[in-house]
Amino acid sequence: MRDALRRAGFGLDEIHASIWEGVADKSQLSMLGWAGRALRWLAAYPWLIWRYLRAPAHDVVLVPYMGHLDVMILWPFAKLRGAPIVWDAFLSLHDTVVSDRQMVGRRNPLAWLVYGWEWLACRAASRVVLDTDAHAALFQELYGISAERTASVFVGAENEQFTLPPATSRGPDQPLQVLFYGQFIPLHGVETIVEAAALARDLPIAWHLVGEGQDAAKIRARLAIEALPKLRWTQWVAYEDLTKEIANADICLGIFGTSGKAARVIPNKVFQVLAAGKPLITRDSPAIRELVDDGDAGVALVPPGDPAALVNALQAMANSREAPQIAAKFSADELARGWAEVVESAQLGGEST
Repeated sequence: MRDALRRAGFGLDEIHASIWEGVADKSQLSMLGWAGRALRWLAAYPWLIWRYLRAPAHDVVLVPYMGHLDVMILWPFAKLRGAPIVWDAFLSLHDTVVSDRQMVGRRNPLAWLVYGWEWLACRAASRVVLDTDAHAALFQELYGISAERTASVFVGAENEQFTLPPATSRGPDQPLQVLFYGQFIPLHGVETIVEAAALARDLPIAWHLVGEGQDAAKIRARLAIEALPKLRWTQWVAYEDLTKEIANADICLGIFGTSGKAARVIPNKVFQVLAAGKPLITRDSPAIRELVDDGDAGVALVPPGDPAALVNALQAMANSREAPQIAAKFSADELARGWAEVVESAQLGGEST
């Protein structure tokens, strides 16, 4: 996002406090670790506000993910300085906690609290930015904000980092190398991948899972019932080493979850794999159709939660292994164009509802 804004010609001043410095994987923090980071987070706001009030004159304030609290705190000070707020919401906390991960029920007081918080945050911003049109439509429906106050810009990927050398061809005796990496959350549908590996136990396919998260216990329990020798699970790979794993794979996997959120998002891993020019299989959805067209080479879309369809897609793709050619749709220039439209509309639209 920063690169896109600069590429679009905007001057960019950052006011930031490093709350998560030294934490590579937040999911591995202890309760004490979370408490310490929360105190550090809250203690940073007085200094951040002071720095904002002393910042040079500006046309727009952009609050990036995860800024659900930031946008609320900034709201009165941005009004004082006459600057509209563009909030890169990226996702709905209410949708994530209640519908997707089902951590609390819809009638739980926490669910109402998160909804109210997010409703107010949407009113604090002149523009609310999501990753897809499908996701923007959810915010319009859930929080009653107009289409003019929402926008979508693809997440994209660091194209330079995820540009790989040409793949070396594998011999006919070597198994197909299939890679999934990401958090083990319901949206990703890791259980579908494991069930596909079980269905394909007799096929020459080697599966590599990289990640940890909410559904990890379910996966361990499933593997305890039936060992899958061709499936390897690595809990953590450093971000800078992901390209090595992608380079070693023949085919990479996206997401296969069945939730509404899974249908509205295009996860970062999809953009990274496509930027790297690796064949991709992921679930069909309204969101992915914003990026992928029928007939696009190197991409296969399958029904969500369908392990048999995943196996069939792998077998079909193994025979061709065409490289996808759609990275231009989220190139640096395209992202710059998208963010330029968002910022310029915020300047012209002001606080319109």
